[in-house]
Formats: sequence, C-alpha cells, structure tokens
Amino acid sequence: MSEAGWAFDALVADARLAAPHELPGLIARRAAPLGAVDVLVYLVDLQQHSLVPFSGALGSTIGQGEPLRVDSTVAGHAFQHLELMIQQQADERVRVWLPLQCGTERLGVLALSLAAEGAEDLSQSLLGARLRRFASRVAELVMNKTMYGDTIVRLRRQADMGLAAELQWSLLPPLTFAGRSVTVAGALEPAYQVAGDSLDYAVDDVVTRAAVFDGMGHGLRSAQLAAIAIAAYRNARRSGCSLAATVAAIHQASLDAFTDTVFTTGVMVELDSDTGMFSWVNAGHPEPLLLRDGRLVRALRCRPTLPLGLHIETGALAASVEVGYEPLEPGDLVLLYSDGVTEARSPDGDFFGEQRLIDLLTRNLAAQLPVAETIRRMIRSLLEHQQGQLSDDATLLLLGWRNNPVTAPS
Repeated sequence: MSEAGWAFDALVADARLAAPHELPGLIARRAAPLGAVDVLVYLVDLQQHSLVPFSGALGSTIGQGEPLRVDSTVAGHAFQHLELMIQQQADERVRVWLPLQCGTERLGVLALSLAAEGAEDLSQSLLGARLRRFASRVAELVMNKTMYGDTIVRLRRQADMGLAAELQWSLLPPLTFAGRSVTVAGALEPAYQVAGDSLDYAVDDVVTRAAVFDGMGHGLRSAQLAAIAIAAYRNARRSGCSLAATVAAIHQASLDAFTDTVFTTGVMVELDSDTGMFSWVNAGHPEPLLLRDGRLVRALRCRPTLPLGLHIETGALAASVEVGYEPLEPGDLVLLYSDGVTEARSPDGDFFGEQRLIDLLTRNLAAQLPVAETIRRMIRSLLEHQQGQLSDDATLLLLGWRNNPVTAPS
C-alpha cells in the first residue's frame, strides 16, 4: 500500500476511538505522509460569515490564528466555490486550501503547507487528487463526531444562543443535499434567536418531501409550535400519509399540545423525482415560487387551508385541504420561504420584497454558484437590508429537479 493509502486508512482507523476535540491533532499527524505540514482545520460558523480555526481546545484557538472571513479571503473563496486554492509562501512552500464537504454539506476548509516544488498544478496532479480525498475523509469525520460532544458545536457559534433557537437547531436536517435528480438547500435566520420558523425534508426513492413552517408569535412558545409541527410532520410522513392526511395530523397534534389559541402556517410539498410532478398544500403560508431558466414563472397557487392548530374540528379542516399540482421541467427550481424574508424592512421602511428575492436568486444562479452558496448570499443580502437585525425569522428552502449540472456542487 502507498504511503497515501496508508494515511487514509490510518486516519479512519484512529478516528474510531477519537473524541471530537482530538480530531485536529489526529488529522495533522495523518496528513504527514502526504508531505503536509502546518495542518489546520477551519470550520464555518453558524451564519457562514467566518471560518474558525479548530484547535481542539474547547472555546480556544490560542496560537492557531484568527477566524477568516468567508467573503474576503482565499480560504473563503475555496469554501464558496468548492475549489482547491493555492497561496505562495516565503519559505519555498505553498499554502493549500481545500473545501471540506460531507456529501454536499459545506463544513469549512482544510489548510496545509507543501513544498513548492511538485505542487505547481495540484488541480490536475495525483497529489492534488490525494489531498482532495484526504479532505473528504476529514469532512466525514467532522460531521460524524459533531454529535458526540459540544466542542465542534460551540466552536461554530459566535454568539450566545437563545433557548428557542437551541430547540429549533436541534430539529434541523443537514441544510444541503444534492443527488442525481434532486437538489435541496435551506437557511434559517437569525441563527441565534430564531424561534417559530423551521424546515424539514426527506429524499427517498422516487419521492422527495419538504416543508417550511412558521409558528405564531415569537420566543419559546413559537419555537414549541414549530417543534410540534416538525415532529407531527415527520411522524405522518414516515407513516406513509398523503399530503392531506399529513395536514390533518399536524393540526390534531397542535390541538392536543396547546389549549390556547395558537396556530402554525406552513407549506408541505412532494416531488416525484422520476416524472417531475410537484404537488403541495398551503396552510396560510406564502406561496411557493417556480423558477425556470433563471426567471420567475409564477407563484404556485392553490386554495389555502386555514393555519394549523386553530380550534376547528380536524375533520372539517381535512375536508378543506386542496392539493395543487404542477409538472416541472428539468432544471426547474421551487423556492419556499417564510414571510420574514419578503416583509423584512430596512431602517427607512423599505420592504425586502418578492422581486428583490427573485432577482438575488436568479443573479447568483446565473453565476454558476453552488446552490448552497446561492442561499448563503441571499441570506447575507437579507441581513444587510436590515443592517444585521432581523425583526422576524427568515427561512428559505430551494428545491431543484434534475438541475445538478448548474446548481449542485462538484
């Protein structure tokens, strides 16, 4: 076995008994057979503003450098565009930045230094292929070890998190997925105080299901409403319920959990990944938007049912559910969002609005950016519109059918 092959196998084998905080040292040691020195993992923070050095010491990066901005550094370029990047150094070495992806979920970048000789064209060389393979293993380990301790979770937080947000983030699936037929990317803000918004999806054989919910009000009660909606949605979905039956199940769960007058709005959708048939139900939520060839085709309208959890008979609500149907074409995108996006106001009272939302989406997609980067930039623009202070939760979920050559990461 080559030294490189041994490095890959040794990394995986040693990681079996490694705690999350032990990963940085393990990664640095196992990168040595590849000729790499000064190895350091940078993990993207929760809002994807900065790349934070992962030293292994909880809450400390002493001696490991400062966080790097995603929008203004070479490391950030590697993260945004999923490209291997090289910087010349003064000591006859080069600094290499490799994106860290687990599947299509972007976690950060791997930084390492190599002798300049022999590292001229890493994008095409065997060494470059080995480094990318090593970075892929590192990303898988980071993802797998995250839930075994608080080291990685705390590192990726750059502010104190409220209890409502803690509840919501604990329920979220990975925010990016790309397969041969389906692409999914989501975002949730404000990251540290989010309350009533949530999203979920499941990519299965033939059908992909997704939903966005918005619990009434703000704070912990709003988060509890969304949590009940997500749990009931998953339970109904995993039981094989139809869209109409899923609406009824979420409504009944909300009635059972809360005795006062509360409600949750939402959109629940299904996509047949073989035929492209898209179906949806709307419970008092903003309508999904259909995009084709970089342009808005129309809002997808069907008669909405009442928000879920209002004190009406479940049977009566279920009888009012209308399912909409729309055949998609290859490359089509459907955008789900909450009203906290379009109703966000600048300090002078200007709404963010649907047109600005569509313009941002189409412009970033036209630039051939990975879909996750497109969503990140849309959220950044939304935060800038309100000067960093959102007055309501803002959620985006982009669902694409057979559009991977354009929107999925390579």
